Amino acid sequence: MPPRTEKTTALRVAVLADSDTRWKWGALTARRLTAGASGTSAQRVEISGLLLRGRATPTPRQLAEVGDVGIDADRVREVTAVEFLHTVRDEGYDVVVLALVGGAVQAMLHGLAALQLPARPVVVTGYVGVVYEKLADGLLLRHGADVVLANSRHDAERFRAVYEGVGADVSAVTEAALPFLGGEPHRAQAGRDTVVFAAQPSVPASRADRTYLLRRLVEHARLHPNREVLLKLRSKPGEHTTHIEELPYQRLAERLPGGLPPNFRLVYGHMGEVLDRTDLLVTVSSTAALESLHRRIPTAILTDLGVREALGNHHFIGSGLLTSWDHLDGGHRPEPDGAWLAGQGVAADGTYATAYDNARARVEALLATARLPDLAPYYTPATAPGYLPGILARHHLAPDGHPLPGTDRPRETGGVRGAVRDAVREAARGAYRQGVQRVAPVIRRMGEL
Repeated sequence: MPPRTEKTTALRVAVLADSDTRWKWGALTARRLTAGASGTSAQRVEISGLLLRGRATPTPRQLAEVGDVGIDADRVREVTAVEFLHTVRDEGYDVVVLALVGGAVQAMLHGLAALQLPARPVVVTGYVGVVYEKLADGLLLRHGADVVLANSRHDAERFRAVYEGVGADVSAVTEAALPFLGGEPHRAQAGRDTVVFAAQPSVPASRADRTYLLRRLVEHARLHPNREVLLKLRSKPGEHTTHIEELPYQRLAERLPGGLPPNFRLVYGHMGEVLDRTDLLVTVSSTAALESLHRRIPTAILTDLGVREALGNHHFIGSGLLTSWDHLDGGHRPEPDGAWLAGQGVAADGTYATAYDNARARVEALLATARLPDLAPYYTPATAPGYLPGILARHHLAPDGHPLPGTDRPRETGGVRGAVRDAVREAARGAYRQGVQRVAPVIRRMGEL
């Protein structure tokens, strides 16, 4: 790789993502971290997108729905874990953003370490939204990156506490903010009254709970015929997002007795565009709530199914937002707690505009380092011999981070073999999705008989 001190060298960034939401987070994070590229010698920034092949690899429709993330479509391609490592080795990136689930981050960290590059890239990772489950597990799987981004002061304090508690280095934890916060502040418009329910793929999980929420949303529409009621969906049946959706609301809506009222609609699209016309956002625990709060849109977190860790709405304890459909039906609008908002990084005091300053400064300092230290994740074959090898094997890596035998071959592109391989892969992915969304629920119901 050309030395970073050369004036003509662009700052080269790679974003590796494994779902539509993480792609959005990773791409926007890369843009914010390299905005202006001040403090570096680069005259321009080149960002390449890589999609990790798997069950949740986003479709072209999902990528388009994410919206403009500042990366040309011709700079986005699908790769396996081993192909990603080859790309990093061959392309000489300066920064790599790992927008992945925790296990995949850990695998890539060990794979990058095994490359033993003379000048390795700065490695950045983090979370795509609210961190309400598997805090210790997810954090320790991300340990070893140069920068572990926290989306708020609250998260940064929790992250450091976990690392300190196991004796791991905490210097990588860096406070920032969700990169997709933004948009115009909410302004009421005469004649507009729109309620949006932000659905989640896996929360709640059961058919009964999801049907209950759908029924209450439809009943709310019937109670308020002059109000537009929208069910904002993350994906279409057959597609996957960050989490598996076994029971799509679209399927449940088709079976709802009495049909759907005329002022009720299912909508897709970019969340920011939906929020542009939202007057009340309702959800169980979606990160969309933080986007809504940042724009000062009235926001409600449902307690109908309880306040439980399994639902993630326990994260909003103290927010002032917890309420039920009964109260919303009667016209209640929750008032958020200012101190809670500030701790979550969605305060109205202007701090969001500078939230990435420290993170950007840290990345620039690392880029200016003559030689970065070797990547040193908390988990090693010596510290987690019963856990780490399985994580690496899922991505076809040996316990030492090197590709397993038979997986280190160059990928064939084009031609008959390439076309057959792609067709078989898409068929297998489609079969998996059909199994998750159609076969698995049937088997589960049969088991309950």
